[in-house]
Amino acid sequence: MRIGLYIRKEELRKDPKFGKLISQLEEASYEVYEIGTKADIRPETDLVLSAGGDGTFLNAAQTVADVGIPILGVNFGRLGFLSENRPEDVVDALLAGEFSVEYRTMLNATVKGVNARKEIGLLPYALNEVSFHRIGSSVLGIDVTLNGEALPTYWADGLLLATSSGSTAYSLSVGGPICLPDTKVLIIAPICPHNLNVRPLVIPDHSKIGISLQSRDDKVRMTMDNRSFDIDPSWHVDISMAQFSLKRIRLATSDFVKGLTSRLFWGEDMRNNG
Repeated sequence: MRIGLYIRKEELRKDPKFGKLISQLEEASYEVYEIGTKADIRPETDLVLSAGGDGTFLNAAQTVADVGIPILGVNFGRLGFLSENRPEDVVDALLAGEFSVEYRTMLNATVKGVNARKEIGLLPYALNEVSFHRIGSSVLGIDVTLNGEALPTYWADGLLLATSSGSTAYSLSVGGPICLPDTKVLIIAPICPHNLNVRPLVIPDHSKIGISLQSRDDKVRMTMDNRSFDIDPSWHVDISMAQFSLKRIRLATSDFVKGLTSRLFWGEDMRNNG
């Protein structure tokens, strides 16, 4: 098996668990080589191992998602939903074939405006979410169309559109629902709306969303996962499901619900801790 290793933080190389993982893979006759860009991917690569946290996994996804190579996230970070696997569990699971490949929805964002692509050089794909934020002190108006039908204007600090994978990320912190990873939905959630009756909206993942902006500022911040760009408010953004899915390797020991309780303390009653 040929494995591309994606690592973002150099200090991780000093972690004894990282060194042990690489040694175990090589002892099991796996060919391990490092990648940083899509050009580094060698022919017949079986999987990409993302070593770090969820941020590293998102970077790896940008590198290989449209190539069709599955990604295995190994957690050396703090909070891992995408990179949920402990380094000590990986090699035995690969050798025993105790894993499966799941398909995660990717978003495709097309920015339309004068020199839009040239100015920001946008890589159009996101795994977790696409979001829009005000830069100045004035409230931001976000006009949204859903399959061509206009929704009421959102007046807020911003707005995000998340996948089910992103439901435990930024969307969660703005009051969005938690969705199981295989749920075929998208979430439209306002960020600090200036209206008490505005709530997140769950829509089918095959929906087509249009975004137009009303701002007193010269720029609006747009983010795609862990990347950010300043865009002109006059530009229009079309967001839809990408034509491909991210392939993610899931070990047999993976349990999403247990992950919610262990990482987010879901359902825990703090009154019982003292």
